[in-house]
Amino acid sequence: MEPVSDPRLYSNRYQVTHLIARGGMAMVYRAQDELLNRAVALKILYPELSADPLFVERFRREAQAAANLSHPNIVPVFDWGEDDGTYFIVMELIDGTSLAEMLRGGRTLTASRSAQLIAQVAAALGYAHRSGVVHRDVKPGNILITSDGQVKVTDFGIAQAVATEDQLAEAGSVMGTATYFSPEQAAGSSVDGRSDVYSLGVVLYEMLAGRPPFVGDAPVDVASQHVNDAVPPPTQFNDAIPRDLEAITMQALAKWPDQRYQSADEFRADLLRFSEGQPVHALGAGHDVAFLAADATRAVSTVMAGERTLAVPVMPGPRTDVRRRRRGRAGWIIVIVLVLLAAGGGAGYAYYASHRVVKVLVPSLYGQTVSVATQTLTSDGLAVGSTESVTSNEPLGTVVGTTPKAGTRVVKGHAVILQVSKGKPIPLVSIPNVVNMSLSAAETLLGQRNLNYHLEYTTTPPLTGANPNTVLSQTPVAGTKVRTGARIVLIVLNPASAFPMPSVRGQSPTQAASTLGQDGLTVSGATATRCSNTVQSGLVLATVPAAGSPVTPNTAVELITSSGYCQVVVPTVVGQTQSEANTTLNEQGLVLGQVTQADPASCASPGLSGTIATQSLAPGTLAPYDSSVDVTVCP
Repeated sequence: MEPVSDPRLYSNRYQVTHLIARGGMAMVYRAQDELLNRAVALKILYPELSADPLFVERFRREAQAAANLSHPNIVPVFDWGEDDGTYFIVMELIDGTSLAEMLRGGRTLTASRSAQLIAQVAAALGYAHRSGVVHRDVKPGNILITSDGQVKVTDFGIAQAVATEDQLAEAGSVMGTATYFSPEQAAGSSVDGRSDVYSLGVVLYEMLAGRPPFVGDAPVDVASQHVNDAVPPPTQFNDAIPRDLEAITMQALAKWPDQRYQSADEFRADLLRFSEGQPVHALGAGHDVAFLAADATRAVSTVMAGERTLAVPVMPGPRTDVRRRRRGRAGWIIVIVLVLLAAGGGAGYAYYASHRVVKVLVPSLYGQTVSVATQTLTSDGLAVGSTESVTSNEPLGTVVGTTPKAGTRVVKGHAVILQVSKGKPIPLVSIPNVVNMSLSAAETLLGQRNLNYHLEYTTTPPLTGANPNTVLSQTPVAGTKVRTGARIVLIVLNPASAFPMPSVRGQSPTQAASTLGQDGLTVSGATATRCSNTVQSGLVLATVPAAGSPVTPNTAVELITSSGYCQVVVPTVVGQTQSEANTTLNEQGLVLGQVTQADPASCASPGLSGTIATQSLAPGTLAPYDSSVDVTVCP
């Protein structure tokens, strides 16, 4: 970077400090964002472009679209604006270098390094394509490598702005960098994501071979080669390139879009297979390919039909510059023999031409939809046979194989059987038992098993244990094996149906209100108390309506709470044995207390030995439930 002599402040916010690079359409500066106190990259359009209202509108629209691309391998656009007639965009400042600098002077990268870097670029392009953005200017200068080795693709905004349907360039020209044009781009045709795949293939070619596939003295020469010339295999310039990586490169550089990788994601997947040492899906070298020239973004003339290689017919008519010579009898004989031989040879050739067998290679259709695969086979002179559904990890409906296999040479017109993915195998799970569970608990348990459910209502609940939020039954039954995602039918009570009043005996009033509320019931304001010998004071003893009575949602329920133990009548135990006294007291809710020896004077009558002489609580009086009664026993 070189310091600028006149540091200008754009929009009272971006202070230019250093010049980073000059491009075909803009200057890139290092600037300081005074508002957020951070360093940014400022791309400033040349004045002649800023003066074009049509370009400025497209630039604004496409810069906004680029700002919506959020991906780890795409340089984010922070802002765009205008200052005194100059238009600019603000991007993240990348600490690193461009791929163009790495390749300067014909330098190459290793096969593994090249595959890893291009795979990251393909990831960025795939994301952009899914977002409806085609780059149209993929080249080493727009691929940045950070200091930690991460790839960042830039210039999405300008690429879109100069290649929208309302072409910026004059009629008969296209925008871009000729060295990395796709054939359809060079010919001025419409482009899609496969055009970016081709351009990225050119970049990969240059990384491996030390040069692009096509070079020329002028951009139009290079563009013409992209349209008309076959791509030389990169091993022609570097025989150390692995054959699989060469095959990947050549498929990306196929002349026709339908013969390339059909998406940047498909291109990336094959690069990752190569990096992991797995078999790649690309066919062997032999596809058509690409081109080169000055690497600055510019407008170049469209390759017109007259600039393509044409077959020129021989002009007909007799020759007048040769004197006729006499031929003797021998000459006539020779002429007749030659005519007969020619006739025989012509007939033989005609027979051969009509009976010769034309063979073609079965193309790789992996990852294509059936419709796209059908088009590919048809364009290659082959037919589509039957289709076979096979289990695969590839997306549902995509081709995962063929019979015969890709690369097999078959007779033209041969019917190829397509093996189509029916998706990943769906694991079986055991249905849990959710009967008598609350709906919320059943939903949680089924969700943990990746199962769905459907509710069906009944108006005839069982006698007990039914309420609107309880599962009454299920179909299929518990223990049945089903596929993940299967739907389980849960039978529940119709919300408007009557159901047995639930029991809340022994609960606190707060707990009882919550329990009743789950069943759609309410607690009335009126409460009552009643003594209880079994329920602790303050807890619910009973309800009105009583437990088990039929109720409907929104019924108001009165709670009756316990006031504590009830009073009991003290029975007489005098004259009973100690065992008999214990039984009598227990039956009345009292307990036998302390037992002591009675005064002999009170036991003077015969037959009183071992019986109760006195009791502490007088018979017939009231005492709290569970009170103790002390007694004396005759000796």
